[in-house]
Amino acid sequence: MGPPPPAPPPPPRPEPDVTRGAHRTHWATVPFQVLLVTVVFLAMPGPLLIGFGFGWLFLMMVAVACGTTAYALLSWWNSSFGLRDDHLVVHSGLVRRISREIPLSRLQAVDVVRPLLMQVLGLAELRVELAGGDSSEIRLRYLSRGTAERLRAALLAHAAGLSGRTPEAPEWPFYRLPFGLLLGALAFRLPVLGAFALFLLLLAAGVATFELGVLGGAVPLLLGLLRGFIGPLMRYTDFYASLSPDGLRLRYGAFQARMQTVPPGRVQAVRIVEPLLWRSLGVVRVEANVAGYVGERQMDSSILLPVVPRALAFALIDEVVPGTNASRVLLHPAVKGWSAADALGVDERLFVVRRGRLCRIVEVVPHARAQSIRMTAGPIARWRGVASVDADTPPGPIRARAANRDLAEARRIVDGIARYGHAARSSTVGPERWATRAEPPRT
Repeated sequence: MGPPPPAPPPPPRPEPDVTRGAHRTHWATVPFQVLLVTVVFLAMPGPLLIGFGFGWLFLMMVAVACGTTAYALLSWWNSSFGLRDDHLVVHSGLVRRISREIPLSRLQAVDVVRPLLMQVLGLAELRVELAGGDSSEIRLRYLSRGTAERLRAALLAHAAGLSGRTPEAPEWPFYRLPFGLLLGALAFRLPVLGAFALFLLLLAAGVATFELGVLGGAVPLLLGLLRGFIGPLMRYTDFYASLSPDGLRLRYGAFQARMQTVPPGRVQAVRIVEPLLWRSLGVVRVEANVAGYVGERQMDSSILLPVVPRALAFALIDEVVPGTNASRVLLHPAVKGWSAADALGVDERLFVVRRGRLCRIVEVVPHARAQSIRMTAGPIARWRGVASVDADTPPGPIRARAANRDLAEARRIVDGIARYGHAARSSTVGPERWATRAEPPRT
């Protein structure tokens, strides 16, 4: 008789169903917190305690590690999260218990963030942005990567009005940023080229004159280059954008891999930034005001496409603001005698502003998203017969303003945009439960 057939491999361990019951973060959170606190102890008070001797320092380090382990373990055991109907329920805290029950109709964005160490450990952090201010963000640290991505899909399904067990929505490729184009575009900017040239000049002067003090001036320039060039290069390496029924999906990052999902209707305003040297490359940067992100998180997540061909930038605007065509809006220059680069365009759906010579900027605000329209004219502006028209949007980097418009023209623009905005808001439903509703009839 021949050898018995090999035993079949054991079935893979089933992943937890995040749509039912209560769940805890990954158990590796506990040793990670203990390691972090221990390292901080050695880095901060540790050097001051060396005078007691390494034996006492070791005992204190063990006491800190044991105390942190007990606290982190109890805190982990008493913390949980889960889905209840269309609410996300989060319980946390040991000494001070905090329970939050959040309706997912307020969900603004869902991000899966994986710092380098978490990538090695196979973990991820889930960040949920909600409407309601700077304290509305929810962070679940840390989950297994599969659990984080399934929970993200379940949250987006609930926000769309579907069951949390609905399969993840498909996606269609929109744009992948080549690394060479990213590298060239980041280097081909006036601030980076100027700082690099000055750095080389100071370096050469220090070597030629044997004056080390000159080299001290090169350190701030080097730090500026690291922040303005190396930082964005690492952040947007392997950048990939795709379109899905549940919104715009962005994946990027080398040392901190990030998957950002912006649900439909959350983009409040968009702008296209075209620095002077980029015009020869035919590329631009696309930024947006995204509802839900507040303060530093808004600035950190405002870039939708870091480097992209100009035609694709306008195509993205048409995708995130459906039913529009920003590239076809006719732009009218400012009053005679002012820069021909400044222009304003209005159609039934969009308010478009162009400004800047060295760095050309095009800002697009849908009428349905504008919170208010203002016409401002100070004493000198009134004497010159000009005014500015502003479209106010939720917080973000975009401040759409058309300056130096004729007074009579500015009044007509404000009145026209007010009518367009009223019509747009009355014929457009909100972004809540977008997958299960029917569009109201257009009037």
